[in-house]
Amino acid sequence: MRRGILVLLSLSVLAAVAYFTASKWAIRHETIAFHDPDRDNRLVAVSIAVRRDKETQANTGLSTLPVAILNHGNTVKNTEYSFLSNVFAWRGYLAISPQHDLPTDPPMVTKIGEPYVGRLPQIQRGVANIQFAIHEMKKLQPNADYDKVTMVGHSMGGDISMYFAKQYPDEIKKVVTLDNLRVPFLTDGKFKILSFRSKDTQFKPDPGVVPDDEQCEQAGITVVNTGFQHNDMRDTGPDAAKSSIQSMLDRFLEESDKSGALKPVPTKVPDVLSSSPGPVPLSTPLASNPTPKNKPVTN
Repeated sequence: MRRGILVLLSLSVLAAVAYFTASKWAIRHETIAFHDPDRDNRLVAVSIAVRRDKETQANTGLSTLPVAILNHGNTVKNTEYSFLSNVFAWRGYLAISPQHDLPTDPPMVTKIGEPYVGRLPQIQRGVANIQFAIHEMKKLQPNADYDKVTMVGHSMGGDISMYFAKQYPDEIKKVVTLDNLRVPFLTDGKFKILSFRSKDTQFKPDPGVVPDDEQCEQAGITVVNTGFQHNDMRDTGPDAAKSSIQSMLDRFLEESDKSGALKPVPTKVPDVLSSSPGPVPLSTPLASNPTPKNKPVTN
């Protein structure tokens, strides 16, 4: 029995190495600096991830790339979510990650009683960045579906994603959030939603943000209550958190891309997601880019 477990572990390690090597060479990463002339030439840096073979097919007109927009958390760089962008790229998406805030931007002010606790101006700026990034990307990669995008975001980026979906529901294919705290979920059932929730005493969603179980069932919303912390949900988080989120996200994309049903995606939540972080189930995470030492997301 023990020998069998060791063999299984060895095979898992070999598989992980194979995936790491494949994704390292198969996925192209690039950062492009755009400037918005309508907003005083504001810099909007965009990090992209795309599978080379899928991009080649699109460039020759043989296919159209689905598009995922990844939105970072407050004070975090747009390049710190490669563990997510790699999942989308591996599944054939063009993953686009705009940088929403700049060092020259005024600090975010918390104002109790105002929409989304005073964060609406920053959220609207994020929406403008997304629209501008899409406009510019159409020139560089016209063979992609920008009319129906998958919106993704962590923390503040999740709020930007949900707000964008609220303002432009006809432009949304799916929404994936990681611990968004301010903007309430859409429950009209127009598209599927997947949300990973942390078990963090410091970062709690505002009342009414996360719908109850009955609303989720009716609206096709999948909520995954994890045992991880709010700041674990990025490249600098522990491997246990990243690999589990990757696995669930990959399963969600597989199920939702092939099914038009509105009901929540029937995925089994790994044990590690519903308990304190510990040994991760045997899985094969996609590769993530090296990142600097962890720093907290502020919300």
